[in-house]
Amino acid sequence: MSDRKKVTVNTLKRMKEKGEKIVCLTAYDYSTAAMLDESGVDLLLVGDSAGMVVAGYDSTLPISMDEMVFITKWVSRAKPKALLIADMPFGSYQPDISTAIKNATRFIQEGGADGVKIEGGKRSAETARALVEIGIPVMGHIGMTPQSVNEFGGYKVKGKTDESHDALIDDAKELQDAGVFSIVLEAVKTKTGTDITRAVDIPTIGIGAGPECDGQILVINDLIGSYNGFEPNFVRRYADVGNTIREAVKKFSGDVKSGDYPSADESYE
Repeated sequence: MSDRKKVTVNTLKRMKEKGEKIVCLTAYDYSTAAMLDESGVDLLLVGDSAGMVVAGYDSTLPISMDEMVFITKWVSRAKPKALLIADMPFGSYQPDISTAIKNATRFIQEGGADGVKIEGGKRSAETARALVEIGIPVMGHIGMTPQSVNEFGGYKVKGKTDESHDALIDDAKELQDAGVFSIVLEAVKTKTGTDITRAVDIPTIGIGAGPECDGQILVINDLIGSYNGFEPNFVRRYADVGNTIREAVKKFSGDVKSGDYPSADESYE
């Protein structure tokens, strides 16, 4: 995959037009980003999910801008061909547009990201437009937005009612008009995910939004089984790295305690 061209926002738009599915995963460090990129992933997201799966917080809310910029630096050093998007953490764009511009600029200049992601529909459209106008690609995020978990009263599926369904379509159209290049749809009814995908010209990236979205994203730790925290029903585990690591460490520990490690071949005479 080393000879493939750099993925851009226009690449993703063409993929939607051609009906090609878009593959997205999260990444939080150099080596993982390099492996995912070598595997042909189209978009890498430095998600604020790092707050839970990397930093050990109970939610995504506590992770700071400084932490997110630091993690983004690690990922960008892999020089991925995939489009690299950084998640703007809670409080980094909500106060006002000038704050959003300042922090989004940090992700580009310091973090090496290609663009940023912000949560929210209509209420975030003005912010998205301001960022796009100064040349920063923006990815939207509607449906179940984790940064609003306290407002929602927990992680709940959206689009269950006609009113919610229609409101999400309106949100998507508002974000498209604001200039976002793509929208993440999280934890929405399949019909809602399908209808939004058909209602906008920009790619939709689903995470618990049904099979008709233009692409799909998962948290890499959920995909490989290295995180045992909150696990939504849309997660499909493709590996059990957690148990593999635990078993390897148990064997190492046993070999050290028994004196079997290191052997003569593993020592310098």
